[in-house]
Amino acid sequence: MRFFRPILTGADFRGRAIASLGAAIGILLTILICSALPYTRSDLPFIVAPLGASAVLVFAVPSSPMAQPWPVVGGNIISSLVGVAVFRAIPDLVLAAGVAVGAAILVMSLLRCLHPPGGASALTAVIGSHAVHASGYEFAFMPVGINSIALVGIAVLFHRLSGHSYPHQPAVPVRVQNGVKLQDIDAALEDMHESFDISREDLEALFSYAEHHAEKRHAS
Repeated sequence: MRFFRPILTGADFRGRAIASLGAAIGILLTILICSALPYTRSDLPFIVAPLGASAVLVFAVPSSPMAQPWPVVGGNIISSLVGVAVFRAIPDLVLAAGVAVGAAILVMSLLRCLHPPGGASALTAVIGSHAVHASGYEFAFMPVGINSIALVGIAVLFHRLSGHSYPHQPAVPVRVQNGVKLQDIDAALEDMHESFDISREDLEALFSYAEHHAEKRHAS
């Protein structure tokens, strides 16, 4: 059935298995590391739920612009700060929840650290437990910030051991005659009016390799 086809181009079972193992190790080690730290409030969680979503990005799609270290750490911390600020400014919890997520997306976009789990971090700061509310802005740094830094550090080591590039480095484009250039990609993106979860540099490399194989096919 087409609904069960792979949604990630280039993904295979081996890659998904490695990603699953990495996420399991990443979350486990993050909990162990953060549980050993001295928290000012003992009732705060050692790890926050949005880290589960961060782990999906960091280990399953490490080439995604949204899975890079700055989006993970900056996106989660900044969104948590936004959530705390909105919670304190807007008494109505329902309104505050919506405003926090929307504002977090805007701020993350402006600071070039868009990270989907950041929306959950902002929401957690609004609808979280009494301990979350009582910790105030500190919540953004401990546990959210410490969790994010630990996860990224573990991911860097894991991906190097498993042969992946993280932080992601785009492949060097293949030289092809009259190939697609970055300015062509920018023009195409402007024509389509869409956002894609892949960098311009990765698109350039992908097109160059595709053109290279097309030239070889025509030559043969």
